[in-house]
Formats: sequence, C-alpha cells, structure tokens
Amino acid sequence: MHRSASVRSGLLIAATVLLLGTVATASAGGSPAAKGQPDENTTAPLPPSNPEQLGLSRHLKAIGALFYGAWWCPACSRQKALFGEQGAAQLPYIECDKVPGDRERCQAAAIQAFPTWELKGKERLVGVQSVEELKRWSGYGR
Repeated sequence: MHRSASVRSGLLIAATVLLLGTVATASAGGSPAAKGQPDENTTAPLPPSNPEQLGLSRHLKAIGALFYGAWWCPACSRQKALFGEQGAAQLPYIECDKVPGDRERCQAAAIQAFPTWELKGKERLVGVQSVEELKRWSGYGR
C-alpha cells in the first residue's frame, strides 16, 4: 500500500509541474507562432544583442528589477530572446526551479506565474513583456 501511495504522489507532482508550465505559458499570451515569433523549442543560439537591448538589460539590473522565471518555461525563453545573447546573460534573472535558495526566494515573493518582473514601487508585470513596455515600466531613457 505504501508503494502505491508513493507512485500516486509522484504522478501528482509530475502533473502539477506540467499544469504549472501550461498555465505560465497561457498567461504569457499564447503560442509564439500566433504572435509571429520563432518556436521556443528550437535550440538555435540567440542573435547578438544590439545597444538598446544591452542598455536596457544593464539598466534593469542597476535599478534592482528582478525577472523571475524557470528553466522549463517557454515564455521565459521568449522573454530572454528579446534581449539577444549578451543582453539575456545580463538580465537580473532569478531561476525559480533549479536552486533551492532561489526557489525559496520565489516562494517568499509569492511568484505565481512565469515570467514575472518585479521592481520596488512598481506594479508587477506578468507574462512576456516587450522591450518597449519594459523601458516604460523601468523609466529607461528618461
């Protein structure tokens, strides 16, 4: 009987993770094809960042913005792709599923969907945000 409960528990956890990934993707606005974006399942490297992408990623980090995401989240991959290769590497990214300390940080911040952007004194942004929206939200270029 104990083994059966353990198997059910494992299946429940797997179903929950799958459901959370689906909800996070849906909350980010649907499929990339519907938005004219590349499929996030491709493994093609990101293009080099342009000065605007690099500047915004550095600005977001400098002002204390946080980008909460998960390695398995397609919407998070799309968000990073909007910054190009170097810009994505400089984002103030918190991985909510791999590292126990960061997982606890995400839980303490009550993150319920990915991606989530947070900045003290500003309303949280949930879902994939355009570069223009992040510039307005963060006050970049003012």
